[in-house]
Amino acid sequence: MKASSRRWLALGALALAMLTIGLDVTVLTVALPTLAVDLHADTAALQWFSGAYTLALAALMLPAGALGDRYGRKKFLLAALVLFGVASVACTFAAGAGQLIAARVVLGVAAAAMMPLSMAVLPSLFPDQRERQRALTIWITATALGLPLGPIVGGWLLRNFWWGSVFLINVPMVIIGALAVFVLVPESRSTQRVPIDLPGVAASALGMLGLTYGFIRFGDSGWGDPVAWVSVAVGALLLAAFVWWQREAEHPLIELALFATPGFRWGTAFSIVVNFAMFGMFFTVPQYFQAVLGVDALGSGLRLLPLIGGLMVGSRLVDAILPKLGVRVVITGGFLLLGAALVLGALTTAHSGYGYTALWTTLLGAGMGMVMPAAMGLAMGELSAERSGTGSALLQALRQAGGTIGVAVLGTVLATRYRSDLGEYNRDPIADGVNAGVAVARRAGDASMLHQVQSAFVSGMGAMLWVCAGLCLITSALAALLVRPKPPAPMPAPDAAESSHVR
Repeated sequence: MKASSRRWLALGALALAMLTIGLDVTVLTVALPTLAVDLHADTAALQWFSGAYTLALAALMLPAGALGDRYGRKKFLLAALVLFGVASVACTFAAGAGQLIAARVVLGVAAAAMMPLSMAVLPSLFPDQRERQRALTIWITATALGLPLGPIVGGWLLRNFWWGSVFLINVPMVIIGALAVFVLVPESRSTQRVPIDLPGVAASALGMLGLTYGFIRFGDSGWGDPVAWVSVAVGALLLAAFVWWQREAEHPLIELALFATPGFRWGTAFSIVVNFAMFGMFFTVPQYFQAVLGVDALGSGLRLLPLIGGLMVGSRLVDAILPKLGVRVVITGGFLLLGAALVLGALTTAHSGYGYTALWTTLLGAGMGMVMPAAMGLAMGELSAERSGTGSALLQALRQAGGTIGVAVLGTVLATRYRSDLGEYNRDPIADGVNAGVAVARRAGDASMLHQVQSAFVSGMGAMLWVCAGLCLITSALAALLVRPKPPAPMPAPDAAESSHVR
């Protein structure tokens, strides 16, 4: 098989692995009501089904990237894929809430290695900058596609099988991905055999753990939760200590000098902003479909198909226009499109109907498809093959943190407006959320209450989307002002394409 064909087949294996992670993030959302009954899980357990995965993912990304650089990215990626498959089987046959939470932690550990290391092998597979950008677009699109596909796949599985099937679906995908990675992906590692920065590993893991846990609690309990404030404060102090230590350490875990390069600095910032807006949409639109339009979980997932269509169009557009117009034009235009789509979303009413939502979610998907590959390509372009693992892990960890913080902040905006617009119905359990409010109104057969609850939620969703729209429009202006075109890199010699970093 030709080397070029092997590279693209290897990329397909990596994309399949990332699709699995994207699916696993959202597929659980539609299974929570069933899990509550079958596993006798209370509200706290349901929150930990998602939170355990997120915490492990956030805490271990940076160490996973460093270990891949040190001992071999392919080796650790294969181990992570196998672990992900084993943990998926454990989730499938969990007999109680505690077993499922433990298995979800292991899933998060595996995903923490899969995400940065699958990205880190791209520079070795695709040394040419243009091919690498195209490969990165495919990799990112696969990751993003898994998010809206999760509710569709999960809804269909729950309608036809038992709840464990939403985890069992990971296993064949992981097996295919692992076999393809084993056969097609070359081993690569840093040639500098430096010691692992253990104090940096501990400080970064505990800091990300504290920060992420605190913002998850804010999202669940509100901004008055003292435990959340303590957790965020401790996490922030540990991360500050981590940054200080990275300046002093002889062999630091991450290269802080990366932030001195405009490409990595702004590419990372733009990636965080688009993640922030994306999580805001995923936080509200499925609730809108179910609570206002009255569809079930599968119907809600199917109504996200226009988003997928827009995402595919946007990612195809990047391949065509990025070489001609440059990264500044693409990112600026992409954020303008995101901002416009979010403005349309903020103008949604309880009577807008699905057609209007399909329009603006399509535009939102197109904007995401343009911005995400271009922004991450801008950041990845500054990474050497030596430290691609730690650099990719740093980028992914910051995106994950941005998404978690975004859900907490935007959730507070939504909840505050929702409660203020409830009027006389601002009482428990209606004030807990739109799903509880709709359930109370329908049980009571009170059409006036139902309309008030739905209108209050749409008002809160609008306020939240206005925040996202403003952020995207400001970011568009910053991209136009701050992104500078980079001269194209010379084409590598055919024999040097893999370089001495690939074993």
